[in-house]
Parts: sequence; C-alpha cells; structure tokens
Amino acid sequence: MSAPSLVYSCEIQVRWGDSDRLGHVNNTRIVEYLQEARPLFLAEGAASVDTAPGAAVVRKMDAEFLRPITATSGTVRVTVSVVHLGTSSFTLRHVIEDADGNVCASGDALMVAFDVRAERSRPLTEPERAVLGRYLPAAAPA
Repeated sequence: MSAPSLVYSCEIQVRWGDSDRLGHVNNTRIVEYLQEARPLFLAEGAASVDTAPGAAVVRKMDAEFLRPITATSGTVRVTVSVVHLGTSSFTLRHVIEDADGNVCASGDALMVAFDVRAERSRPLTEPERAVLGRYLPAAAPA
C-alpha cells in the first residue's frame, strides 16, 4: 500500500490594497496569492531533501474564481499539490480557502524545469522527482 500524498499549505494575509472598487480582492491579486504560495512550496520541498530548488518556469496557468474574497477576509489558506509529473514538466494545483474553509479560487500551473544557462527546458532531477512525487495523489488500487 502506498503512502498518502502530501498537500502543502501556507497562509497569506489579505491586504487592504488588494481590493477593487466592489470591495472584493481583485482577480489579478488572487493569481498573485497563487504565485506567492508556489515558490514557498518548491523551497520547502527542496529543503526536505537538503537540496536547492531547481529553476522552473510557468508554461501555462489557469485560474477559476469561485467565491469573493474581501479585504475583511483576514488570512486565506493556499494549498498546493501535484496533479501531473512528467519528464521535464509538472502541474501544480493551487486552492485558496477563506477563514471559514470555503473554496474561493483554484488554479493549475504547468511548470517546466528550466536550464537557465541554455535557456531551454531540462529533465527533472531525481531529487526534484522525489519531492514532487510525494505531493502526487496516491494511485488507486486496481
């Protein structure tokens, strides 16, 4: 039986300046919340295997806005998990919940491992695959 998958979680404070004229957190700011959580996830995962996170770039990203977040929401929780792990790419799922546990937004980011010097994609290293694999959903028994 395989070990259950992990889900990374962090809290992000909703800032007064994040709101639009309607009093809702602007959609672009919600995407920034996803972008704030992602490097924290990658750094913590790399630290867990005593390595530095390798470079990766966003190839594609989508977001779904399900429920308003307001300036009075306080702190939101962003969870990050891995939904796909390929040879040189991986897809991260982000979910934002308010203080009451309501899902307010979600988004997927297709990430590509990147060789900064050659300016092109590269295969994921074994330590990267090991860390990311811990956040993949456990396979269902056949």
